Amino acid sequence: MLHLRAGGVSLVLDARAGTGEPLPLVLHWGPDLGPLPDGDGLAEALVPPAAHSAVDRPVRRRLLPMPADGWRLRPGLAGARPDGGGWSPRFLVRSVELGEGGTCAVVSAEDPEAALELMTRLELHPSGVLEVGHRLRNLGDGPYLVGQLAASLPLPARAVEVLDLTGRWCRERIPQRHQLPHGTWAREGRHGRTGHDATLVLAAGTPGFGFRSGEVWGLHLAWSGDAVHWAERNPDGHAGVGAAELLGPSEVALDPGEVYATPPVLATYSGEGLDGLSAAYHRYLRGRPSHPRTPRPVVLNTWEAVYFDHRLERLTELAEVAARLGVERFVLDDGWFGSRRNDRAGLGDWHVAVDVWPEGLNPLIGHVRRLGMEFGLWVEPEMVNPDSDLFRAHPDWVLSGSGRPGRLPEAWRNQQVLDLANPDCWAYIHDRLDALLADHDIAFLKWDHNRDLIEAGHGGRPGVRAQTLAVYRLLDELRRRHPGVEIESCASGGGRVDLGILARTDRVWASDTNDALERQHIQRWTQLLVPPELVGSHVGPPRSHTTGRTHDLGFRVATALFGHFGIEWDIASASEEEQQALAEAIAVYKRLRPLLHGGQVVRADHPNPAAYLHGVVAPDRAEALFAYVQLTASAFETPGLARLPGLDPDRAYQVSPLAVAGEPQTKQTVAPRWTEAGGVTLGGRALGEVGLPLPVLRPEQALLLHLTSP
Repeated sequence: MLHLRAGGVSLVLDARAGTGEPLPLVLHWGPDLGPLPDGDGLAEALVPPAAHSAVDRPVRRRLLPMPADGWRLRPGLAGARPDGGGWSPRFLVRSVELGEGGTCAVVSAEDPEAALELMTRLELHPSGVLEVGHRLRNLGDGPYLVGQLAASLPLPARAVEVLDLTGRWCRERIPQRHQLPHGTWAREGRHGRTGHDATLVLAAGTPGFGFRSGEVWGLHLAWSGDAVHWAERNPDGHAGVGAAELLGPSEVALDPGEVYATPPVLATYSGEGLDGLSAAYHRYLRGRPSHPRTPRPVVLNTWEAVYFDHRLERLTELAEVAARLGVERFVLDDGWFGSRRNDRAGLGDWHVAVDVWPEGLNPLIGHVRRLGMEFGLWVEPEMVNPDSDLFRAHPDWVLSGSGRPGRLPEAWRNQQVLDLANPDCWAYIHDRLDALLADHDIAFLKWDHNRDLIEAGHGGRPGVRAQTLAVYRLLDELRRRHPGVEIESCASGGGRVDLGILARTDRVWASDTNDALERQHIQRWTQLLVPPELVGSHVGPPRSHTTGRTHDLGFRVATALFGHFGIEWDIASASEEEQQALAEAIAVYKRLRPLLHGGQVVRADHPNPAAYLHGVVAPDRAEALFAYVQLTASAFETPGLARLPGLDPDRAYQVSPLAVAGEPQTKQTVAPRWTEAGGVTLGGRALGEVGLPLPVLRPEQALLLHLTSP
């Protein structure tokens, strides 16, 4: 019996059959069972009945469920030899190893007839996140075609609702939920990147589970290419969730001795709703050695300030204002290279444009550095414009279905995708970026990816997997050569948000929209997986570039505070009052940065659908910052009592309204008494169980509440 325990989660495997027998059974994945006094007894107690008109013996879920086990849901492995052989392997255990500490297990198995070797590694991290990965080796004399190799885990009968996310450009992370019926609910992402409509986390739970209530089982595939996630249930009583890389026809053809390794599936259980699931993922990410350890600097990105208008005098003025307001990182966006005066030309030509920058970038970089700020730069290394020197020299370096330079996939934003699995193409892009970083004092790259991969072929086969691995190698090598450079994953905004890319980058750009109202939804659900310090969140101009909405500065700041704070606005043209208010907001962000980027994200199951109530509570629960956000006009005359979740019930808190960039606008005759008095001291239990009356805010306004323990 193998019992992995960590972070309030248990995984129990029955491996008593030993070597030469079928793969271990998965008995339990969910709440911590504590020490098992009689694991054999548990295994025997969980043997199900065998029904009439079904397999004559009880069917159990094995570590890799297969038809040979009588399994009638999705098989763990789909594949075959070119002649059709080996399509239904029956793996027999060679060894089972339990790692030191009892939180890691490795199961090795083989099917001599199919000539396949399987190794499965399971690690239950201290956060409660279970990492599952498979490796399949071809032991035969001929090729083996892998259709899919998946990690799946069981669900109990009480998990009857499913939630995942969808979306589009500038409206990412839209939740959708429904009952889990008999059959399969599957989500396939065929974008060649994670996609704006990515599942992100597939969660199944008990009826009506919310942010603060119910049991939830969730998983995420840490992969930046095509993917499939599913939840399934059969009349035989089996149910589960799973995920896998979505492979094209013949995309993985293993030659003798070759290995296919799956992307890791990261799964977790929460007995405290979606917030508990988030907390586990955030603990996991914050525990990685690569997680940023320095305070997340205030960023100014120039895109919505100047667009393609790159003039040294204008940018130096912008930098001077930014430094005066407290900005710590100045990022020059698109338009600095080649013939890139618009989005129709120049991609691929990663040389500083002489006509725009006759003395190169160093005069601007030097000015930014003398002002005390870091310098960052926008790049889009995976793409090429047909109107570029690179494309004219190497039309064969483009991903295409035919493999012929004359036939290109459909254009998208006037660009095509470079075939980075081509060693010559990879080396060229690597060398250009390496030289760029070596020749300039650059601390940050905004790494963009502005189109899906359509008809993406490499070497006559589907090429998404090879492309994704090549991008990973490129990022890994650049980080090795330039360890001080941070990288942001931007893909038309939130089109590549996953833990595969975040293993190689330092933050994600959640969306191309800086509309604060849209960002409330987008950041809320992006942070289901990703902690705030890894989610870029900027104060845009008063009128949104993407939606045309107009918001006051206070609402824009209150939204951006709950992420990696930055600015994307021509602040040099802002009024003196706006600049002063923004400087004060930056000071507040810097003061609260340890709380915002080290605390636990909490979201109230607020009964009013016209408003959000969310916050961050310090690890020791001595401090918290909450935001009550009026999204739209409400059917209620007053908001009623709002309960503040996640506090220490035995601690007293001083609760004070926090005005940042101005007071929120209200629609009320009399304000709640505690706000007029400038605050109130109450116990955490009362705040969590009774709550506080909140002011009647106008739509698209936010009230910040700062809680400290006296």
